[in-house]
Amino acid sequence: MAKTTPLTDTQIKQTKPSEKVITLSDGGGLQLRIKPNGSKLWQLRFNKPIDKKPALMGLGAYPSVTLGQARKLRDSAKELLVQGINPKEHRDEESLVKERIHKNTFDVVVQEWLVLKKSEVQESTLKTIETTLTNHILPHLGSLPITAITAPIAIKALRPIEAKGNLEVIARACQYLNQIMRYATNHGIIHSNPLAGIKEVFMANKVTNNPHVPPEELPKLLLSIATANIKKVTRNLILWQLHTMTRPAEAALAKWDEIDYNNKLWIVPANRMKTGSEHKIPLTKQTLSLLHDCKLISIFSPYIFPADRDPTSHANKASANMALKRMGYQGKQTAHGLRGLARTTLSDQGFAYEPSEACLSHKVGNSVSQSYNHSTYLNQRIDIMAWWSKHIEELSIADGLYHERDLSVLVGRV
Repeated sequence: MAKTTPLTDTQIKQTKPSEKVITLSDGGGLQLRIKPNGSKLWQLRFNKPIDKKPALMGLGAYPSVTLGQARKLRDSAKELLVQGINPKEHRDEESLVKERIHKNTFDVVVQEWLVLKKSEVQESTLKTIETTLTNHILPHLGSLPITAITAPIAIKALRPIEAKGNLEVIARACQYLNQIMRYATNHGIIHSNPLAGIKEVFMANKVTNNPHVPPEELPKLLLSIATANIKKVTRNLILWQLHTMTRPAEAALAKWDEIDYNNKLWIVPANRMKTGSEHKIPLTKQTLSLLHDCKLISIFSPYIFPADRDPTSHANKASANMALKRMGYQGKQTAHGLRGLARTTLSDQGFAYEPSEACLSHKVGNSVSQSYNHSTYLNQRIDIMAWWSKHIEELSIADGLYHERDLSVLVGRV
């Protein structure tokens, strides 16, 4: 076979287009095709490494790609062939990666992740996530390719939050950043999570559980509730939370159409529960009496605890907590802590663990056990709730500090 004479720039420039495509060879499979319209295109002929079938790969147009550059591209392709790699497929994969990097800014990935979170969390939680990202993270990282985000970059973005002492926001931001990066890793957008340990460089946020008084101080708390200078709706709301062991938001948003008088149940719909599951709460003699007292106030409202200025709306979720603060219980007893007070009392009285946890709508066991055990322990909870309401009533009477009128308000009797 005759040896191919390498091309020169002069030869390329002097070769004029004709009616047919002219092919000039430089050797090693490198060719320049000159088309009738005058365009000059580099291409490389090679045999695929697996099946040895002939293939072509374009290398760009002359003179944008010079003769010297074309030869370097040919040599690089041959190095890949020696390793058993198809150079055309390799280049196409690199192009896809670059395109993905260009398209997948941090903001783009965040928006995809939020779609997933929307199906997993409640609306209030989703709003908290979006607010944290919008206010503290996206302004600094949103326009960056997600592949360019490193731990130092993310930490620098979060330092101003730490300087303000917003350690709770820092904790949430680190949590969301890690979830987003894991999402990107699992979808092949990045190879690994570069932000896995960033939480460790910030001051720890000391999480304090909602405080509650010890069970032996319940009579004193009941007296404070009965004699406090607060609106009757607020007083009833606090008592309702105490008797039903519910969360502040669940209690404040309670509706009359959720009350099943026939079966003596308050049925809280799934969309209002932290667990995302419907919660049936047995109604006791005392809570039914309390409902009767509430009806006298909220007869024209869909809510059991209507807002003061707008009967068509519900009481503020923070009303009970603010009232307890005004009673002198700040740092000692929160509205949410009423659940802890009830749960501690149940433990002290020896009630079974699973039904006691179910009273607070807590999921018991790991995901495996939950997939098998679907019991709501309703029958056991009927007895527990009856005991708890009676316990509240008996402590009030035993204290001996109430007039009959005050006692009726306190325990829900009219």
